[in-house]
Amino acid sequence: MAPFPCFHAFVLLFFIWTLAASLDLEKRSTFIIQVHRDAKPSVFQTHKHWYQSSLSSISTTASIIHTYDTVFHGFSAKLTTSEAHRVETLSHVIALIPEQVRKPHTTRSPQFLGLTTADRTGLLHETDFGSDLVIGVIDTGICPERQSFNDRDLGPVPPKWKGQCVAGDNFPATSCNRKLIGARYFFAGYEATNGKMNETTEVRSPRDTDGHGTHTASIAAGRYVSPASTLGYAKGVAAGMAPKARLAVYKVCWSSGCFDSDILAAFDAAVADGVDVASLSVGGVVVPYHLDVIAIGAFGAASNGVFVSSSAGNGGPGGLTVTNVAPWVTTVGAGTMDRDFPADVKLGNGKIVPGVGIYDGPGLTPGRMYPVVYAGVEQFGGGDGYSSSLCLEGSLDPKFVKGKIVVCDRGINSRTAKGAEVKKNGGVGMILANGVFDGEGLVADCHVLPATSVGATSGDEIRRYIGSSRSPATATIVFKGTRLGVRPAPVVASFSARGPNPVSPEILKPDVIAPGLNILAAWPDHVGPSGLPSDGRRTEFNILSGTSMACPHVSGLAALLKAAHPDWSPAAIRSALMTTAYTVDNRGHPMLDESTGNVSSVFDYGAGHVHPEKAMNPGLVYDISTSDYVNFLCNSNYTTKTIHVITRKNADCSGAKRAGHSGNLNYPSLSAVFQQYGKRRMSTHFIRTVTNVGDPNSVYKVTINPPGGMVVTVKPETLTFKRVGQKLSFLVRVQTRAVKLSPGGSSVKSGSIVWSDGKHIVTSPLVVTMQQPLE
Repeated sequence: MAPFPCFHAFVLLFFIWTLAASLDLEKRSTFIIQVHRDAKPSVFQTHKHWYQSSLSSISTTASIIHTYDTVFHGFSAKLTTSEAHRVETLSHVIALIPEQVRKPHTTRSPQFLGLTTADRTGLLHETDFGSDLVIGVIDTGICPERQSFNDRDLGPVPPKWKGQCVAGDNFPATSCNRKLIGARYFFAGYEATNGKMNETTEVRSPRDTDGHGTHTASIAAGRYVSPASTLGYAKGVAAGMAPKARLAVYKVCWSSGCFDSDILAAFDAAVADGVDVASLSVGGVVVPYHLDVIAIGAFGAASNGVFVSSSAGNGGPGGLTVTNVAPWVTTVGAGTMDRDFPADVKLGNGKIVPGVGIYDGPGLTPGRMYPVVYAGVEQFGGGDGYSSSLCLEGSLDPKFVKGKIVVCDRGINSRTAKGAEVKKNGGVGMILANGVFDGEGLVADCHVLPATSVGATSGDEIRRYIGSSRSPATATIVFKGTRLGVRPAPVVASFSARGPNPVSPEILKPDVIAPGLNILAAWPDHVGPSGLPSDGRRTEFNILSGTSMACPHVSGLAALLKAAHPDWSPAAIRSALMTTAYTVDNRGHPMLDESTGNVSSVFDYGAGHVHPEKAMNPGLVYDISTSDYVNFLCNSNYTTKTIHVITRKNADCSGAKRAGHSGNLNYPSLSAVFQQYGKRRMSTHFIRTVTNVGDPNSVYKVTINPPGGMVVTVKPETLTFKRVGQKLSFLVRVQTRAVKLSPGGSSVKSGSIVWSDGKHIVTSPLVVTMQQPLE
């Protein structure tokens, strides 16, 4: 009789499956749906009622997640594939955009950037430290109690502000003040995909349970706090770029990521609330702009006068890794500062291997050498050694780890989690070795045991020593605290994502780099500095690295520039930052690439490293209007429908022919791509227009630094301005000869176009890519 209950259960399951199929209960995914702005029938009081009515005609179970009215017009909903197809046929629907899930791109920097309180004529004092500007931070929330967010000596909230302090779990409305003037949280998109959040580990409020948002917010606009340090490292005064700027936080990132439907809702709210700058340190897969919710939300923000800065991503040092590449977004890569935290490895053979690390607990006994082993030996995990080489959870054998320093390879799990695994199994220390792809770039982490990070070459040297030592290999880690005045600096951080731009190669990305390695900033009081749940240590500040940290530096600087020049557009602010950026280090040599130690390129740093004081008075700016962006999209072969998705307006591409080609967008950098196709000679031109924001009656002369082997001309060679605000145009012609390349190969060379009136130096990078098509 035993088989029959199983058979009946099978029949029941088959019936349920058949019923589900007949009811069209397919797997649902979230879509963001754009509708015509003026199509709502008068019978409906609100757009939401109309949207829900439209959905009800297609599905009885689908419901609205968010509605959007400011930077986008439409709603988001969870639909099956067949429901999505039926929604797409509705006359008032313009487009359906599949949702992406993004991830966060996870203080000495004001001094390193030249922003000091002692300078009574500098950018900080000129703008009253940005006191009337509002920076919106779209991230993981905030810990409002931190001193970085106190409102001492701040004036009243700017009267233009329309935002709210939305209360929630462990976040009363009184959490806001004259510094933190707005706080919202968006979770409907997250819960639509993941189900109800686990409220034992997350809070349904703007409160930050991760640390990333608190850190980025204080980099952009943290108040002066002294003393500040992390576990005794980086002691000094902590401050953000715009210490008096107001903050509004929009929590969109949760344990499973940052969902597009929530991100778009945050953009919508931030612009309606009245932010001046939107800072977004998250990213995902690069897609065409009409499918990229960040690009769409940012366009709506920029068209409302909001400067949008975003992180370039941490996919470096490989090429084509840059994200958030829309030309109306300022894309920020990461550089080093002149400060590091040395923690060297001393080997039993007497060799000293340089490393970096942060640790404040019970240390290794000074002068004592400890057994050192490589985790990627088969005996560790009983398998092929791969899991143990990475020190993944459960991969290490305590018998081989106890009492030893363990060498772990970088990758897969977090760097601090590797140390926790070593400690759990009785190890006394860890050496974290970069892989070949990571190169020589080092990131200092707050580990839970004595640990240091070493470059790929050093890792190979340590492993060779362990494998070849006749007697048991030994080592120790020597922590040297905080070192200042490091040379060379800045250096392009190894992890910083690189160009070329995978969507629009005619637009150089990243735009600039800013400090992003080992940055000290505020940290929540309930999260350990390693970010691990098991870490019971508490600190008011933490040291993190990533383009996530570089982005809010530029966000804060943009607020200062907007305060100094209220009439500047977002494009003008970006232009000022780009044309005054520098590409040499503190030795006066070309900036290096941390991953290789070689000279870096425009695909690594864009226009260069930001120079705030020079950006305040750039002389000339390259401004861009909304219609210029439309012409760019037209010339990039976007259709009128896809352009409408981005711009919310009917596109007229007739003017695009006058612009010529997509590279003629009035961008501060110039990028040409030549497909050789057997041609021996090739040429292109760029038309640019500059606006005088310097002195009246000024004369600018051009200096051309052509890419190697190319002929570059500029007409006219002199620009004579009679008044401030005057616009003048010039034409750049690039001529080149074909170079020998293998099929699918490419060659990249760079130069610059520099305008100067003797007082201002306005520099535009020029990059030329030669490509040989596949035969």
